[in-house]
Amino acid sequence: MNKNIEKITGYLKIEQLKNDKRVIVYLICLLIATVLWFLNALEKDYSTTIAYPVRYVSPPNHQFLANKPPEKLDLKVDAHGFTLLRHKLNFSYSPIILNLTNITQNLESTNGTYLVPTNTLNRRISSQISSEISLQQVNPDIIRIVLDSLKTKSVPVKADVTIDFKPQFNLKNQVQVKPTEVNITGPASVVDTVRYLLTTKKSFEEVDKTITRNAKLIHPETITVVPAEVLLQIEVEKYTEKQVRLPIQVINKPADVRIKLFPSELTLNCLVGLSEFDNISETDFRAVVDYASISYSESRLRVKITDKPSFVEISRFNPESVEYLIETY
Repeated sequence: MNKNIEKITGYLKIEQLKNDKRVIVYLICLLIATVLWFLNALEKDYSTTIAYPVRYVSPPNHQFLANKPPEKLDLKVDAHGFTLLRHKLNFSYSPIILNLTNITQNLESTNGTYLVPTNTLNRRISSQISSEISLQQVNPDIIRIVLDSLKTKSVPVKADVTIDFKPQFNLKNQVQVKPTEVNITGPASVVDTVRYLLTTKKSFEEVDKTITRNAKLIHPETITVVPAEVLLQIEVEKYTEKQVRLPIQVINKPADVRIKLFPSELTLNCLVGLSEFDNISETDFRAVVDYASISYSESRLRVKITDKPSFVEISRFNPESVEYLIETY
């Protein structure tokens, strides 16, 4: 009940206020005075700072802008209030265009780096902003410009792939990349550091047949690559096990020493693709023991397989170590 009485009382006060002509006249006079004060203030001159976007164009022939100079310049300006208000309300300005050839032609460089004093750019900047604005100062004081020569060279491409094969399957050949080389173009300081390019990483699961895929290349942002993609060819075939007998050789043995191994041969089991099964023989492998590793506290020498075809995967060999007998002349 009390709340309803308060609402009615408030309504009556608002209605009373609307009917009071003195209050209305006062408010109108206040509004007019505010507008006149605001207009009078805009007639005066003011100093302020305006952030202007800037665009860098036309580097010298066969050169490239290799750094990122300021994207905006802070301009300290003087102008009438009306002019400044108009510019403040215009939130998107046309960028100031700086011709790199012109602003660097009379400057000395250090390894392609030019330090451009912005006070030397006042005339260029003033001509691109409103004639009603007087430019007083530009910040930052120095613009650092790095120019580099463009360079093109060929680099090899390497595949970055992970392959998980189904049982008894493996690569028939090494993963092939076509083309094997691409041309890169960009700043010489960047191009000179590139030795090769990797493809984007690709993973393949449960592989049991040949795969052909396009792959993009990973490269620095400042260079272009032609072509931008390469073809990955992953040839897969079924593997089977093959067994061979190998003689065990001794390396690093002095000429005046004779050594006998027990046993002197080993049996090696390997996985090989069906296309190469008949071409594999014991001459494709080499098994060795190292005389220099002999320790009188050990009676056996460890056997190592030092040579094998790249397309063969060794599954096991026996024995993994042998006994020895040294004879001197």
